[in-house]
Amino acid sequence: MRKLSSLALFAALVFFSGCVGYQAASEVQTGRQALLTGKTEAALPHFQRAVELDPNYITDFTPLREGAWTYVGRAYYDTGKFPEARKALEQALSRHNDDYLARLYLGMILARGGDRQQSLKEMQAGLRGIYDWLEYITYNTYYGYFWDPLREIRSEIQKTLTMTSGRDIDLQRLVVDAEWLGKKMEEEIDLAKRDEIRERGRAGDNPP
Repeated sequence: MRKLSSLALFAALVFFSGCVGYQAASEVQTGRQALLTGKTEAALPHFQRAVELDPNYITDFTPLREGAWTYVGRAYYDTGKFPEARKALEQALSRHNDDYLARLYLGMILARGGDRQQSLKEMQAGLRGIYDWLEYITYNTYYGYFWDPLREIRSEIQKTLTMTSGRDIDLQRLVVDAEWLGKKMEEEIDLAKRDEIRERGRAGDNPP
């Protein structure tokens, strides 16, 4: 009897965990759509709700593993609330050290605060991480074919990294380029998924 009760409790916990994860994913997706259309103020409450539901949530709708805390930080960043953004991004990195977009945005915030050395370190790490991730999935996965197919993002990353290695670094220009990259990567999530679905549909229409 006690064993059955334990099994039932375990099953209930698994079910609850799945429901919470699903709800967190739903909140992030809703927030993303608002973020992509420039409605940052509307996006922020959804991201905050996601971290309340599951502070360790990592996106499962894209292979680019971005945490819910990262989205909170990005929303704060877009609304000019940089201290709040920094705290959220540091939370993101404490939970998932390889969240390259969190590292990139943290670098932008540090640059705005005048911390030249640390901002360059964080932005370089974020840029290299994103570039290496795109390279890896391109050559090692099926879905990588749909990400950055014209290498536009990787080309811009290379240019930006070259800029960070120079003597006279224009931090303001660097932040602008990094902001473009952050938005472009978010758009790429939906573009890659759209193209993958379209290709699978074509394959289904033309079976071997």
